[in-house]
Amino acid sequence: MNIIAYLASGLIGISLGLIGGGGSILTVPVLVYLFGISPILSTSYSLFIVGSTSLVGAFNNYKEDMVDVKTAFLFGLSSIATVFITRKFIIPAIPNELFTIGGFVVTQNIMTMLLFAILMVAAATAMIKSGAQKAEDQIVEVKDGSGKIIKLLFYGVAIGIVTGILGAGGGFLLIPTLVILMKLPMKKAVGTSLLIIAMNSLLGFTGDLGHFKMDWIFLMEITGIAVAGIFIGGMLAKRIDGSKLKKGFGYFVLVMGFYIIIKEVFLK
Repeated sequence: MNIIAYLASGLIGISLGLIGGGGSILTVPVLVYLFGISPILSTSYSLFIVGSTSLVGAFNNYKEDMVDVKTAFLFGLSSIATVFITRKFIIPAIPNELFTIGGFVVTQNIMTMLLFAILMVAAATAMIKSGAQKAEDQIVEVKDGSGKIIKLLFYGVAIGIVTGILGAGGGFLLIPTLVILMKLPMKKAVGTSLLIIAMNSLLGFTGDLGHFKMDWIFLMEITGIAVAGIFIGGMLAKRIDGSKLKKGFGYFVLVMGFYIIIKEVFLK
């Protein structure tokens, strides 16, 4: 089981290197189901692992002039603050037992995994759809400059909430936003999304310090494997059709999402 868990950790980085998103959606399930870590602590570990891995990927893209730094920091104005507030104040205030349906007690851990499963289904649908489209077909003209900035800030808050609650980077939401609103080329949107994910995740992780007891050795091991994966993914990206890969990965994530729902609701 440990070998499978560590291989799955590498897949997190590989997917980020290949398609610029989606890897973070695997991190929490890997930590919960393969390493046996509680869902709440897993969301915290996920922020560090995904943030560190994305930072390496963003740096690689920056060297190739595939990162729009101005857009990343503009987006980060709202998303980073939202992630930090969510992790620092909202998550610690949520009670362990939320409510009861019949004799079934819905705990914070169960709700976290169910919300994560819903996110995975949404992410999978987006990846399958975008994988079937050409990049230029996904671009929508936005003429109102001020409206564009307001929408960008709004999406920043939305993605910040997703990242803060579930520990997922939200790359599947970020990339279409950057392409549609900022009209970035697809490859530059991927690089820019990695920088935004890194900022959101790492600064959000600082909000957890003091709330959880961290196993730093384990955290560094998994992060190192994921970082190695992003280099492998980057090399494979030059040889593999990204759109076909994203579509296939989307179906995999979709199956995982439904598996989590079945396991948390019917197999408890």
